[in-house]
Amino acid sequence: MNKKTMITALFMIASLGLQAQQITADRHELNMGQVLFRTPSTVEFKLKNTGTTELRIDKVLSDCGCTQVKFPINGIAPGAAFSVKATYDAKQLGHFQKQIGIYTAGGTTPTMLTLKGVVVAQLTSFAGTYPIELGQLHTDIGDIEFDDVNRGDTPIQKIHIYNSTDRTAEPVMMHLPNYLKAEVAPSRIAPGHTGVATVTLNSRLVRDLGLNQTTIYLGFMPGDKVSENKAISVSTVLLPDFNQLNSVFKKGNPVFSASATTLNLGSFQGRKRLKGVIEIENKGKAVLDIRQLQMFTAGIEVALNKTKIAPGEKTKLKITGVAGLLRKVRTKPRVLMITNDPKHSKVIINIDYKL
Repeated sequence: MNKKTMITALFMIASLGLQAQQITADRHELNMGQVLFRTPSTVEFKLKNTGTTELRIDKVLSDCGCTQVKFPINGIAPGAAFSVKATYDAKQLGHFQKQIGIYTAGGTTPTMLTLKGVVVAQLTSFAGTYPIELGQLHTDIGDIEFDDVNRGDTPIQKIHIYNSTDRTAEPVMMHLPNYLKAEVAPSRIAPGHTGVATVTLNSRLVRDLGLNQTTIYLGFMPGDKVSENKAISVSTVLLPDFNQLNSVFKKGNPVFSASATTLNLGSFQGRKRLKGVIEIENKGKAVLDIRQLQMFTAGIEVALNKTKIAPGEKTKLKITGVAGLLRKVRTKPRVLMITNDPKHSKVIINIDYKL
């Protein structure tokens, strides 16, 4: 068995929960982000002896010769913190994932650590700005929208992060629902440096059609507290599946038509509420069904005369803006409608106004 096969086998054992009990790590996996081709790059794993006796590292194995590891050679007292430094010297371009196994004297199974990233020929950086302040970090955006999502899609959104503090940040996305995953690269961002958080949506785990909204939070480091000044709103619009509806419309489809897709409520000028109307018409040959009617933000109230509109029939969508609530919103107010018209399954009404 060669070294790579051996370390892979050890990793499988560790994944079954058999790793050494005396060592704990703040992170068993670190993302190095972009690594320059044939330029050694080093990361540091922070660990602790959580046993009741002195700990001594006997040996460290890595799954390739391109990864060199430095570790304490002296005994580590109970409760003491220590670090393991891994240097990766990339020999080929592309994504990588390397495992490191740490053996303690007298131990039979290793503690496993993972480093990963992407090897590039030239480092690239984000050319935009970071106008959003989220706690101690700055980002290029404060809201995420997954628009026009079909069941089975796995779209991603990127948030560029800038660490303007004098401390190394270990950004973490908090309060993620089960349909979202997030990873920050690099895992640690030095003062004055940048990173990228990649948020991935698993649409198969999104329960409801139409608008699904949640709030996640960007922490400076693991264990950071959740607060509103770190909030990122996430909106997902999940579209209906029309693949099975071909036989339903035997005489033709419904056809959605609106008098406007932007409603200007005008200026509040001291008034608390403003009202407007959008006329909706079914120009098709089957009943038009407004299945969902939702608002992207607070501050907007809607009323629809009817949700099932016969061919040739019209109805009114009444929209009210509430000044007190609109002053607090961070994104543009919009109304979402999900219909059974295959060509207009999602309809957005934008709301304009002046406070």
